[in-house]
Amino acid sequence: MQLLFLVLKYSQYLFLAFLIAYASFLLLSLIVGAIHLYERRQQVPLGDDVSLPPVSILVPAYNEALTIIETVESLLMLDYGCYEIIVIDDGSTDHTAKLLKERFHLEAVTCSINQRIPTRPLKAVGQKQLKHVKLTLLEKANGGKGDSLNLGINAAQYDYFLCMDADSMLQEDSLKRIAKTAAKDPSVIAVGGMVKVSQGVALAAGRIVDYHLPRQLISCAQAIEYDCAFFGARVLLDQAAGNLIISGAFGLFKKELAIAVDGYDTGTLGEDMELVMKLHFFCQNNKIPYRIGYETDAICWSQAPSRLKDLCQQRRRWFLGLYQCLKKYLQFFVSGRFKVTVLISYVLYLLFELLSPFIEAFGVIIIVLSLLCHQLNTTFFVSLMLLYICYCVLIALTSFLNRVYLQNNSSITFFDMVWVIYAAIYQCLVLHTVLTLVKVSSFIGYQRKKNAWGQITRDKHKAA
Repeated sequence: MQLLFLVLKYSQYLFLAFLIAYASFLLLSLIVGAIHLYERRQQVPLGDDVSLPPVSILVPAYNEALTIIETVESLLMLDYGCYEIIVIDDGSTDHTAKLLKERFHLEAVTCSINQRIPTRPLKAVGQKQLKHVKLTLLEKANGGKGDSLNLGINAAQYDYFLCMDADSMLQEDSLKRIAKTAAKDPSVIAVGGMVKVSQGVALAAGRIVDYHLPRQLISCAQAIEYDCAFFGARVLLDQAAGNLIISGAFGLFKKELAIAVDGYDTGTLGEDMELVMKLHFFCQNNKIPYRIGYETDAICWSQAPSRLKDLCQQRRRWFLGLYQCLKKYLQFFVSGRFKVTVLISYVLYLLFELLSPFIEAFGVIIIVLSLLCHQLNTTFFVSLMLLYICYCVLIALTSFLNRVYLQNNSSITFFDMVWVIYAAIYQCLVLHTVLTLVKVSSFIGYQRKKNAWGQITRDKHKAA
């Protein structure tokens, strides 16, 4: 029995050490993010787009009839000199392709695409020149998001391609800002942008004219979570040149390098992370000077799941994708074939993202056993939990205010502040617990449909 008590005691210490380490990482991330935002505000405003490269925008779509028109319309209004839009319909069973053809009067054309990256068969091509932008629709056999993006890369006529989701929208200057990050430094091979939850955004003719916090609790909790990730950890890792993830919702890449590494892996759930890690390995293995950047001023608004079932499905997919990528490249990190900052980033993702749910579940078991065996300092534990909740609220408020500062948004009300606090408590105590259980149980049957799209229920974008 004494041995059990000793194990429980030191397990409590280890769990507490993990919580302190994770909390310290979050705090450091937010401090670095806040400093970065302040420094960016002191810089010279964005200039003209004379030196910016042409860009091919790739929009993979599967059953996106509800949002695809608004997405394309928002892309047509981008403030950018030269770009094309390529929508890849991955064998949709709804009216995605039909709606695009009717709304933009696409004309059927016959063309051959050089299959530099092997993909599923192309069925039909529709095109239309809309002012200075060429819109192309590629209809193909179903093969998953990665396969659709690979076909888009093959069809892209420009040296840079930007991938984004079919339920997302870019602000008018987003493409200019993310492209400028790549244009001003020849060593930049990829750039990630800021992704925000679009629920609460008001639209007028495809343009964002107003924003408030999502009124639905699940969506608001995700908005806070996105703020913590994109204003904190992503900025910190970017400053250390160790970014391992560029969100599949918004990322710019050099086309030739993407082709050199055979594009997106169609056999993984985390094709966006896998491509970035593959680019890291390729450039270092071939001694190519490179940098993978992150641009906080390039903003993409993307729909977050508004239903708990869809959110659990999405996070299960993300978690398994993370597992597949970290497992695939483990041998390269162990062998020291990555630079130190990338290795540190790998360890952080391994500890705070992949192993974290299991460590937290283990911690809960230890706490319950300690309570049953009368080995738990109840007063200390309750105080620690209250401190943890307050800390989560502080992190959420800091991230939220960082976003307000970035947007120069002066319409924040007292209700918004109260709503952020309430949503942060909900995210900390309820949603995080549910998603931890989802992640821990996600390995059950994960081989089935491992490269499926993982559809979630969409909502129509809010009109102004």
